[in-house]
Amino acid sequence: MIRDNQKLFNRLSVVLDAITIGISYYLAWYLRFRSGIIALDEWYFPFRMYMFALIFIIPGYLLLYYVFKLYSPRRAKGRRLEAWDVFRANIIGVLLFTLVLFIVKAADFSRYVIFLFFVVNLILEIIQRNIIRIILRKMRSRGYNQKYILLIGYSRAAEEYIDRIINNPEWGYKVRGILDDHIERGTKYRGVPVIGRIGNIDYILPQNHIDEIAVTLSLREYDKLEHIVSTCEKSGVHTKFIPDYNNIIPTKPYTEDLLGLPVVNIRRVPLSDPLNKIMKRAVDIIGAIIALVLFSPIMLLSIAIIKITSPGPLIFAQERVGYGNRSFKMYKFRSMIVQKEEDEKKEWTTKNDPRVTKYGKLMRKTSIDELPQLINVLKGNMSLVGPRPERPQFVEQFKEEIPRYMIKHQVRPGLTGWAQVNGYRGDTSIRARIDYDLYYIENWTLGLDAKIILMTFFKGFLNKNAY
Repeated sequence: MIRDNQKLFNRLSVVLDAITIGISYYLAWYLRFRSGIIALDEWYFPFRMYMFALIFIIPGYLLLYYVFKLYSPRRAKGRRLEAWDVFRANIIGVLLFTLVLFIVKAADFSRYVIFLFFVVNLILEIIQRNIIRIILRKMRSRGYNQKYILLIGYSRAAEEYIDRIINNPEWGYKVRGILDDHIERGTKYRGVPVIGRIGNIDYILPQNHIDEIAVTLSLREYDKLEHIVSTCEKSGVHTKFIPDYNNIIPTKPYTEDLLGLPVVNIRRVPLSDPLNKIMKRAVDIIGAIIALVLFSPIMLLSIAIIKITSPGPLIFAQERVGYGNRSFKMYKFRSMIVQKEEDEKKEWTTKNDPRVTKYGKLMRKTSIDELPQLINVLKGNMSLVGPRPERPQFVEQFKEEIPRYMIKHQVRPGLTGWAQVNGYRGDTSIRARIDYDLYYIENWTLGLDAKIILMTFFKGFLNKNAY
């Protein structure tokens, strides 16, 4: 039933997309030639010639949507990711459209129509898909269009999977139960019961309506995996594997095919790619120059206030550990009274710390003291976005206490980061901060950097945990 519903939904999505593309194209033509917004040329293609192009545009765009997986199940797919896929498909579409016009030498085809079509179609497509998403999620949260799942193996992976499903009822997943050889039948985790042994799978599957099987075996039971997968495949039920070592492998595994042998790399770091490095560095340089110009009045005012209110140097240079575990001097506006270097190294700043000056408190709360790090960005010590760098003595401490802590040094440290915009700044959990840093490292894109910068502007400058 679920598969039939999915096929029906995919067909409906294709029809709605085709209608949206057609409406967007007509609106683009109307805005160009009938709205009066744009001046008309003496001669232009007639209406029927523009509409004739739809014969090729609609199937072409639908094919692009398929290539960008916009017709794959979207139960757990985020709005932003789907909108990004729509944007990429439309960018490719408009480039191909322009290329075809160039090849057929259609010089009189209005470029305004192409641009307006891109803008209108992008907006309407995202609106249309979000309306469908809202309708589907409301239906699923009320118990309709559910997908029923059986878990094989009680483990940390099983508990985390159940947590996510219960916390997101709009996904439309229901866990029927768990099969495990070591946990007593009837034991429950958040209402999901253990309903039998793993060996019972042969007769449990036919007796229950199961749409998917998720293998969530603990590490000690992986020797049973081949038999379990074989049994599941005989039943015709879609099977997926959720490893119990998910705290080791990345969220997006980097896999290789070694002559038929699958190899999963422990860490995927997109910024190890030379092209990605060049793009990020170019954005850093341009962004740092623009930021220095924009914030120069604030920086000059801060220099004047520091000079007047507190004797000592204007800039405080502190040793931090950065890219490749190499130390560098990170710059800040001085927000404390001048003290001996050995005293400064002893501890973090605490609440109501007497060493912090009055203006220093304001700078720390508003992150003004971090602005000189734009110089670090230009020098190449830092990036606009990345994990925040730490002092050497704390790096030595944390690398022994926190697994995977040192992975953060595989990229340049940043002025702001994914952990910071999610609230992990100042006196907050180092372990949680590292989890966010690792997500950023493994999932880096220019789009994610742009998102973090925007989030920093809207909610990241004020730091309630800064003392």
